[in-house]
Amino acid sequence: MTEQQWQSLLRVLDGERLDPLPVGMIIDSPWLPGWAGMSILDYYTSEQKWLDANLQAVGRFPEIMFLPGFWSEFGMCTEPSAFGARCVFPENEFPFAGKVLGDPSDVARLKKPDCRTDGLLPFVIKRLAHTQAKIEQQGHAIRFAVARGPHNIASFLLGHTELLMAVKIHPDETHKLLEIVTEFLVDWLVYQKEMFPSIDGFLLLDDLIGFVGDADFQTFVLPYFKHLYGSMNVRVKALHNDAHGMVTAKHLAEMGVNLFNFSFEHGLAEMRKACGKKVTLLGNIPPRDVLVGGTPEDVERAAAEALAPVDDRRRIVLSAGGGCPPDVPTENIEALCRAAKAGPDRNPGTQPRGFS
Repeated sequence: MTEQQWQSLLRVLDGERLDPLPVGMIIDSPWLPGWAGMSILDYYTSEQKWLDANLQAVGRFPEIMFLPGFWSEFGMCTEPSAFGARCVFPENEFPFAGKVLGDPSDVARLKKPDCRTDGLLPFVIKRLAHTQAKIEQQGHAIRFAVARGPHNIASFLLGHTELLMAVKIHPDETHKLLEIVTEFLVDWLVYQKEMFPSIDGFLLLDDLIGFVGDADFQTFVLPYFKHLYGSMNVRVKALHNDAHGMVTAKHLAEMGVNLFNFSFEHGLAEMRKACGKKVTLLGNIPPRDVLVGGTPEDVERAAAEALAPVDDRRRIVLSAGGGCPPDVPTENIEALCRAAKAGPDRNPGTQPRGFS
């Protein structure tokens, strides 16, 4: 992210209305390798190819704030690998991390990894360190620490269904598992900022928190996310959860989140009402059916429809309702940028109703 883009993002978070409406996209290995003409495995294993793909994206779409920007990752294997997960890397499919725990009783033997040495984490750091100068030569900087969230990681260690069942059947073991993973994540986020002082934000990605009810959310989610979002003094505290997001929405302020990427199934106006006026919304175009499967005209129409019910377009960044999925074509991303410039914000009959 360039300095100008970073300042624009901060202005949006502060409640300033930008014209045109800003556009942002969460991009990583599901979209970038295929769009840049390489296999997923080549993207992961070659620093040069990884760098080339990211530079190609920021060069082709200079008006888009790519989040987190130059994301050094190995898909869902990144953090589970530090716990000893067996990681499978097909040539051109998403990698997968195998289970580490046979059942909840195995949590008793789980140890917190060392984020400086364990699994793929040193490779994440070294990739950024080796390419940092070239990134900065292009006017960009490393702005975000990034991690999968505690429930996402725990679900790979124990199993997705097993974790959700453990919330009800084995609450003590579930808390212990989440405590270990959360403390590991605090170490990991802080270490990233320690290695790259230009970091002034972090992004957590966790869809599993959208699969629990409100009572379980307050018991098994809220305390851990409050701890995580309170662990670093940074300007941007972003959360991606494109599963069911309404249970999450009403707790965002208490969690400490100020930038939320959520499912396209929740309208912008609905989400604004649920999460309050202080959280910046990152959305809300359907990723698969519109950005991948639609025409440029469909993208522009979907953007206009998403924005139409919103009375005040402060603290909104136009984006996918989720991350950027595989196979989104260039012309549809260009259409999203056009929609931001020609959307309802530019309707002379629309008067903004501000809020602080």
